[in-house]
Amino acid sequence: MQHIDAGTRTELEAAAFRQLLDHLDANKDVQNIDLMILADFCRNCLSKWLVAAASERGIELDYETAREYVYGMPYSEWKELYQAPATPEQLEALDARQQRKKDTHA
Repeated sequence: MQHIDAGTRTELEAAAFRQLLDHLDANKDVQNIDLMILADFCRNCLSKWLVAAASERGIELDYETAREYVYGMPYSEWKELYQAPATPEQLEALDARQQRKKDTHA
């Protein structure tokens, strides 16, 4: 993408991000813990990244507002409607993932 000017690249990246949010919204059965186990990020991470990006630009964006944007509704509502309790297997897999990260960065 080196041949694309910075403004167009930003537009493409923004479009891809919006598509990612649409994809996650269409696949609410994919739990955050599953995303964390497989990819080491989740919807909450995206929200935190938005807050950080805004802060870097001197823009105030609170975490709950960012989460509402990412989830397409207030997080508490999404959690009630779509978040399943984590299974023991999921918790074990997440713990193993976190341990691998610690071991890698030690």
